[in-house]
Amino acid sequence: MRIASIAYAGKRGLAAQLNDGSLKALSRESRNYPGDLIDLISKGREAVDRGYASILDGEEVEPSDVEMLPLIDRPGKIICVGLNYRDHTQETGYEQPDYPTFFTRVNSSLIGCGAPLIRPKISPQFDFEGELVAIIGKTGRNIPKNSALDFVAGYSIFNDASVRDFQFKTSQWTIGKNFDGTGAFGPFFVSQDMLPKGCQGLTIETRLNGTVVQRANISDMVFDVATQISILSESLTLQPGDLIVTGTPAGVGLARTPQLWMKPGDVCEVEIQDVGVLRNEVRDESL
Repeated sequence: MRIASIAYAGKRGLAAQLNDGSLKALSRESRNYPGDLIDLISKGREAVDRGYASILDGEEVEPSDVEMLPLIDRPGKIICVGLNYRDHTQETGYEQPDYPTFFTRVNSSLIGCGAPLIRPKISPQFDFEGELVAIIGKTGRNIPKNSALDFVAGYSIFNDASVRDFQFKTSQWTIGKNFDGTGAFGPFFVSQDMLPKGCQGLTIETRLNGTVVQRANISDMVFDVATQISILSESLTLQPGDLIVTGTPAGVGLARTPQLWMKPGDVCEVEIQDVGVLRNEVRDESL
């Protein structure tokens, strides 16, 4: 199933995408509204199934009339993984680590599909990073790798847009990864049963103004989704709605000659096979 968090006709709600690409929508004001996506995920797969069925009883809406919102606007944790494709590690001049390079994002950085990616006024070094995001569906700690994928409710797409000069001001990447309006997330939650386990074998591609700038296979990850979950759960209790943003492949603007930065008017698309397309236009920050 494919579910989006949306706003339409001045109301917030959920939408379900049908096989033909059309949308059925249900607003929070509807009598049979099942709850937001985080509510459904927190209650388990059966609740997600019932919620999806409720949305299918909603009204059909034109995709152009719908504003896509971040699927979960206040996740408990957003854990990102750096240096998780060997070719990306090589292009950035790092040695490949033998432990995942985890860092965090904050909720105020999140935007939905179709919303503008905001290039801050204080830096022109605005880079793209297309990534798969795993959405946790069950609470767990010390999760064995062989059962880790059972804790994933579904998958979506992320653009971990980075302000590079601020990312490297210190050895910690936090500031450069958390400017407002730089974390695009969506457009759809795709339940894990619709995809290969861990999304292995699927292609990820980033396009800037229609030109392919990143392309890889999810199977090329150094630490696959199950490994990331298992290692994280050694120290953190993972909870429903937590996001794991699983790393970006080679091709980032930082590593190019000349360097390629996103600028106002650019359109960045991240596509993951069978998951969808996350599309955002770049705008300058207005203060």
